[in-house]
Amino acid sequence: MKILLVALAVAFSLTALAQSDRGPSDPKAQKTYSEALQGLSARHYNEAVEKFKKANKQDGGQCSECLKQIAKLASELGDFKTADAASRDLIAHAQGPEQLAQAHYERGALLLREGITKNKGEFFAESDQELKSALSANPNDVKSIYADGLALAHLKQDDAAKTEFERAAELSAAGSVDRSRSQRYAERPELARARMAPAFALIASNGQRISMDDLSGKVVLIDFWATWCAPCREALPHMKRIAQKFSGEPLVVLSVSLDNDEKKWSDFVTQNEMTWLQYRDGGFDGQLARIFGVNAIPHTFTIDSDGVLQDEHIGDASIEGKLKKLIAQAKQRQEAHAAEQQSAK
Repeated sequence: MKILLVALAVAFSLTALAQSDRGPSDPKAQKTYSEALQGLSARHYNEAVEKFKKANKQDGGQCSECLKQIAKLASELGDFKTADAASRDLIAHAQGPEQLAQAHYERGALLLREGITKNKGEFFAESDQELKSALSANPNDVKSIYADGLALAHLKQDDAAKTEFERAAELSAAGSVDRSRSQRYAERPELARARMAPAFALIASNGQRISMDDLSGKVVLIDFWATWCAPCREALPHMKRIAQKFSGEPLVVLSVSLDNDEKKWSDFVTQNEMTWLQYRDGGFDGQLARIFGVNAIPHTFTIDSDGVLQDEHIGDASIEGKLKKLIAQAKQRQEAHAAEQQSAK
């Protein structure tokens, strides 16, 4: 479930909090707020939540920044009750239509995340209501439109979801991952209920642009590794065999390095004849590592031809059987699609 929540956070920054300069004004609250930020930096998340709560209380319950941090952190920790209380307070404290629309969006995104985590329809229905409140104040807010499409899809209102995804695609920048993912869901709203791999785009070391949604119809194997990782080096011959064995099949193998040293990485790739797609993400805080929730390597993700995450492994795992099955399914779908096009002529 973790990767699904990460994917949700990436698309249109669903869990990203709006910026505001309304930090605490009380001197004691400012000190506590600073301590909370220090705890956050040190990844002491539970401690940070309590500090933000204390700072908000010291500030007379008027610290919007405190409330936003509480909502964000508590949501990520799975404490939806605390997150929801903070998001409600943000709605109550919103000043003007823009802030009110943003506050309703934040609560709608929170309820959507809770619904996915708990698999309960009532959260999706309430999320839909909050997002429609946001859109009544800001009708062309693309992130709220997209989020409402997700809520409607989870309510299995696929026609309504399709309409929202089409609107989101129209309002998104041409060539962006947001537009690609919205178009994909508009074509097949049922995929919005699946455990989809996060949307991303990158330029591989060979100059090729790789986009998750542009790889529709192909199986994708993503391998997170680093030159300094001994288990990764031990697993390299296995990855090389996979790339060679399935060469020419509808399979894309992408190795994502967490190396910070570009030259060391590049030299290693060349010396070890790693001829499949390569990309350097630059550490556990890199773009792909974050959106895939990678905190240990080697770490592989197997994604089917619909973009649905099928397998996730930490360490060197036997995945050839799964790949063979998914490749066979991809070929069947390609043949079926070709037959449909032929019959339509």
